[in-house]
Amino acid sequence: MAFTVTSSSFKDGDYLGPDFVLSEDYGFGCSGANKSPQLKWSDAPQGTKSFAVTCFDPDAPTGSGFWHWLVVNIPPDVTELALGAGSPGGKMPAGALQTRTDFGKPGYGGPCSPPGSHPHRYLFNVFAVSKDKLPVEADTSAAVVGFHLHFTTLAEASIMGLFKR
Repeated sequence: MAFTVTSSSFKDGDYLGPDFVLSEDYGFGCSGANKSPQLKWSDAPQGTKSFAVTCFDPDAPTGSGFWHWLVVNIPPDVTELALGAGSPGGKMPAGALQTRTDFGKPGYGGPCSPPGSHPHRYLFNVFAVSKDKLPVEADTSAAVVGFHLHFTTLAEASIMGLFKR
């Protein structure tokens, strides 16, 4: 069976609801609840020693996309992140580590594409990783996390949400 990810918060290709949109606290002009969506994965390959989860907007007007969420070192017996796990006060699995997003700090930051732009794609990826722990810290950049994932990923599963304002 193939490694897959699903969500009870949204279906692949659907628009993300206001619960998952960036809050006004960030100053980008959105007023959502900024809750990270529920994600559940299954059928990880043999040899998986941990998981990582990312959310990336390849359509952001930056020239390099925008990282909205990075979580690494999720234990191999964990197969789900609960609704709001990546939000302030959320409950991450023991041992999991959220790293710095393009908002400048760890934790989930929801969609908030510029007004009038086309729908942006928010790619939620789950990585089956061949190492227990990646050599990163909470302030490690997304590029460095991606570098480590490039060399340790056994399989990757993805689900996409959309947002437009």
